[in-house]
Amino acid sequence: MGAGYSMMNDLTIMQATQGLVKYLIATVPNVKKNGVVVGYDARHNSQKWSELVATICINEGVPVYKYSKICPTPYVPYAVVHYGASCGIMITASHNPKEDNGYKIYWTNGAQIIPPIDKGIATSIREHLEPFPTTWNTSCVADSKLLRDPYDKIFDLYNKDLHHLCHFRDQNLSSKVTFTYTAMHGVGYKFTCEFLQRFGFPLPVPVKEQVVPDPEFPTVKYPNPEEGKGALKLSMQTADANGSVVILANDPDADRLAVAEKQPSGEWRIFTGNEIGALLGWWSLFTFRKSRPDVKDSDICMVASTVSSKILQTIAKKEGCIFDETSTGFKWIANKACDRQNDGKHVIFAFEEAIGFMCGTKVLDKDGVSAAAVMAEMATFLYNGNSTLAKQLEEIFNKYGYHLSRNSYFRCDDPAITAKMFQNLRNFDGPGKYPSSCGPYKIKYVRDLTGKGYDNSQPDNVPILPTSKSSEMITFTFENGCVATLRTSGTEPKIKYYTEHKPDPTKGMDREETEKELNDMVHCIETHFLQPETFGLIPRPTS
Repeated sequence: MGAGYSMMNDLTIMQATQGLVKYLIATVPNVKKNGVVVGYDARHNSQKWSELVATICINEGVPVYKYSKICPTPYVPYAVVHYGASCGIMITASHNPKEDNGYKIYWTNGAQIIPPIDKGIATSIREHLEPFPTTWNTSCVADSKLLRDPYDKIFDLYNKDLHHLCHFRDQNLSSKVTFTYTAMHGVGYKFTCEFLQRFGFPLPVPVKEQVVPDPEFPTVKYPNPEEGKGALKLSMQTADANGSVVILANDPDADRLAVAEKQPSGEWRIFTGNEIGALLGWWSLFTFRKSRPDVKDSDICMVASTVSSKILQTIAKKEGCIFDETSTGFKWIANKACDRQNDGKHVIFAFEEAIGFMCGTKVLDKDGVSAAAVMAEMATFLYNGNSTLAKQLEEIFNKYGYHLSRNSYFRCDDPAITAKMFQNLRNFDGPGKYPSSCGPYKIKYVRDLTGKGYDNSQPDNVPILPTSKSSEMITFTFENGCVATLRTSGTEPKIKYYTEHKPDPTKGMDREETEKELNDMVHCIETHFLQPETFGLIPRPTS
């Protein structure tokens, strides 16, 4: 947030909304009947900007379902579908630092916008940069007949409608597991606690310092539960003091979920997004088959982004289900889920490795509220059977094969340097030649989803997944089977890398040997491809 056209401020909020509402009026039938949904989180300026958004829409004759209080991000796409609204707007920066805020748009299907809609909106914004005369006076819409408050109704409907995800309520009522919960200074406490209670659980042990919304995020350097022990330190202390063995953590807008479990050694294990995805994927298939035995396996679908673990793909193949791989981002995952639903398929689960999980399709986006309750029910079921989350994950890998991942990032505050680093990869072995190896590890395929795109695994070298001019993303498939992707973050100045390796029994490699090779490959990728010293990249904090 700050002054200037490249920052979030009153003017850029106005310009974005003016362009959006003009695009809606021009392209979406009945927008002045169906309206838009507007929500906001607890960050600085979120409420004020939601009022600006509502004012602009109402002054253009578009009805607005505007939440009167802070809400989780998933409540916006859910409400879009419920009301049949033409659009949803959420003012949030999710898990970003306190200095940030953001503007997220959902379309008529309840999923985030994708091309060509995003390009159409961007063009419309450029055509409507001058503030409309009536924009500044937000008080004039308070009594407008076009302004409606969906808060109470959606709060009740969400909790009832998503209750189909609960399968073992009787067990939940007497759960052996004590859960600790943190909202990471965000909006999640009320909403996640209510949903847990609907599943039959007592209130979790709260991390008291973090359950009240606070845009300053005073107890964490980064309000992102994915950052590990540093972000979950207070949660672990609270859990230890209360005999709790499982931690559930939402990010500030409650669309993500982190999970940690106390091990027999007394240490806390923080599960990666890929590991949580494996657990929830297994559980979703198990419970869906239990509740819907009439549905053929070939009509069951699971979805994950290309940077996420291929564990769902492996499970789907072995169980006779459908698996879809998408480009990075839940906008692609959710729209693919819509496509599958329109084809009569049942999308039971989708995820992205950055702790984003979609259980079912009542919310067509990642949803940390419902995921928390589903995880709590799974943990209770496992503990009742003398198992644990860690043990079940091992069972999944024993059945479907180990999928070993190592993901991290470097920070780069200069976009020009980031572009230079990726251009270096595109000319690694000479002008226009991608690398043929990384250290001692030979590369079999290269897929570049930037610009026009390139994929030498395809006969015509044209990638199947969509390409983008505005983001960097290159994937290397090595001859030993390891897959590594380097890409830029869409919301933060980060260069992220994702790697996954599987043991190859034909080569006599066990898990330990594969993990050792993966670690060495990551070292080579950092040294030869990312070159942090050459490009001045800042490593990810260790805690």
